[in-house]
Amino acid sequence: MKQTILIILCALFGLTVNAQNVKKLPETKWGWKVGVQTYTFKEFNFRQALDKIDSIGTKYIECHTNMLIGGGLEGKMDYKMDKDTKNEVLCWLKKKGMKINNYGVVKLKTEKDWRQLFEFGKEMGIETFTAEPSPEFIPFLSKLCDEYKINLAIHNHPSPSYYWNPEIVLKSIKGYSPRLGACADIGHWVRSGLDPVECLRKLDGHVLAMHMKDLNVFGEKSAHDLIWGTGVCNIKGVVAELKRQNFKGMITAEYEYNWFNSVPDVTASVKYLRTLLK
Repeated sequence: MKQTILIILCALFGLTVNAQNVKKLPETKWGWKVGVQTYTFKEFNFRQALDKIDSIGTKYIECHTNMLIGGGLEGKMDYKMDKDTKNEVLCWLKKKGMKINNYGVVKLKTEKDWRQLFEFGKEMGIETFTAEPSPEFIPFLSKLCDEYKINLAIHNHPSPSYYWNPEIVLKSIKGYSPRLGACADIGHWVRSGLDPVECLRKLDGHVLAMHMKDLNVFGEKSAHDLIWGTGVCNIKGVVAELKRQNFKGMITAEYEYNWFNSVPDVTASVKYLRTLLK
């Protein structure tokens, strides 16, 4: 009973924080949510990552599936965590007015596991899974998306990853639920030698999530992240194309450089994006 009361109080506090802060952000008028993929802080635990993301000035999270929870809790941020652990994590989030909006990148091997993932998403209030499913699961996942009212966005790692090219993603989702779409990782497109704006155009109407990156060189798998607007990924062009498509979803910073001190770079990136939107 005491734990239930605590969770309710946490939830009420979290809603108040969201109402005061998120409403004023420039991305809100476009129907966008700006957040951080916790893989950015893979050298830390989830509890530590929350503090870092909060300091950046965003309340939305894409949760990396293999991250240690921390904060006195055992285990990882896995979809198989027990009920008490889920409740404690939800309480942390709501105290900070934060939300796990997206979760991934997921690769599962059985229909049973996929269904358990969607049950987890329902309990945690997740809106979108980012995933790289084997093609044989696509029809089943389309049904799960409609059943649970949760999106699944197919993510692209660089070539030779199966979904590296947007045309493969388009072919994979054709004829299925509109909740089955693309997670556009523009940095991985650039590593594969693809123009991110052109890739977005090919996926027009199907982009459900974004992994925003800016890289130091084009067409090299070894390219590393830079502060948005200072690299080769044409962030201005990407933002303009998202506006043209009337994109609605989460733009996630996944910063894979300066692993132990990336908060200043991610903060500057988010500020740059918000400056563009103003």
